[in-house]
Amino acid sequence: MPSPKFTPGKSGNPKGRPKNKSAPLMLRKAISDSMPEIIQMLIDSALAGDISAANSLLSRCVPMLKAEAQPITLPVVDGLAAQGGVIIRSIMSGKTAPDVGAALITALASQSKIVEIDDLIKRIEVLESAK
Repeated sequence: MPSPKFTPGKSGNPKGRPKNKSAPLMLRKAISDSMPEIIQMLIDSALAGDISAANSLLSRCVPMLKAEAQPITLPVVDGLAAQGGVIIRSIMSGKTAPDVGAALITALASQSKIVEIDDLIKRIEVLESAK
């Protein structure tokens, strides 16, 4: 039987992996060292009319605008089903945007689950105290 390549318990690389010598780390360091020149080149290209360079700069420096729903006021009624009806009528009449109405209905459904769980907890407590 042939002898093993390495002696058990002895490292084949006693110095270990070289620090900071992997290709990604070396690339990051080179980019980091040249960052001011790279940014200036992008700025110059954008000013010269390069839309790609302008887009690259703007996407990194200026956050995209996000749509924001306007606040709405709906009448408050007793009961989750009745409140859902108010929301549906508001959507159908055009007073509330469909996406806002859908979010309100989803919130109402979540609220109904909370009410249901709260009711079940109270019932269990009553049954346990009766024992």
